[in-house]
Amino acid sequence: MRSGFVSLIGRPNTGKSTLLNSILKEKVAIISNKPQTTRNLVQGIYNEDDTQIVFVDTPGIHKPIDKLGVALNAQAYYSINDVDVLLLVVDASVPYGKGDQFIINKLENVDKPVFLILNKIDKLTNDQILLKINEYKDLYEFSEIIPLSALKDDNIDRLISVLKKYLPDNVKYFMDDEKTTQELDFRLSEIVREKIFIHTNEEVPHSISCKLVGYEENSKIAKVYIDIIVDRDSLRKIIIGANGNMIKLIGREARIDMEGILGKKVYLELYCKTIKKWREKEKYIKDLGYLL
Repeated sequence: MRSGFVSLIGRPNTGKSTLLNSILKEKVAIISNKPQTTRNLVQGIYNEDDTQIVFVDTPGIHKPIDKLGVALNAQAYYSINDVDVLLLVVDASVPYGKGDQFIINKLENVDKPVFLILNKIDKLTNDQILLKINEYKDLYEFSEIIPLSALKDDNIDRLISVLKKYLPDNVKYFMDDEKTTQELDFRLSEIVREKIFIHTNEEVPHSISCKLVGYEENSKIAKVYIDIIVDRDSLRKIIIGANGNMIKLIGREARIDMEGILGKKVYLELYCKTIKKWREKEKYIKDLGYLL
């Protein structure tokens, strides 16, 4: 039996959550094409007969502009110190930049295997992939460099095969049927946040958070109550939409996903409220589950 903990780190929007979902063949982390989708540490559990890998998906490391940003970076840095292997996930389809160098600098004193994961190779030719490998290989002493496409499920098997060689433990931490350590209330809240990401412009998602405030169920139906928190009234109007059309759309799509998780009918009630400057207030950041 081989086991261990593996963290996915990198800049925002490099495809870390998509990679985690692709590895697990199940959606445990929300995804969108907007940066900073992941805000909490999301653990996903990969099982084979003789292998268990606990993956930790982290918020994208970025230059923070508020206390929430500081908290997100703190969660990512925490994972660096608390796992056995690091996967630095980069978007191979965009030029190397200051954000990439910032993260590599953070790894200078790390005493554990670091893999470079060149993601989104479906957008590159073979020659371009080779150029990317050569560009990165002298920047840091990576234990492995693995090009792949999380979206196309390309080369994921090779990543798992190579990772097995670096797993230090020989115990099983979780049961075989467990895919994530996330609590149900977090997963349901995240579904709503994902739908907001999908249906609103870039400014809105980074100013909102979602929190489950009530849950009841019986054998036939689950009743779910979730608050959508925004930092100003103008965003509340966007979330609700004309005649309530936007919040109805968000709720309708979220309910379908929740029914897939819960295996029963869902009654979902969403309430959008304004807490001004909540991203600067430690009380609300902690209440919403973010580390400081």
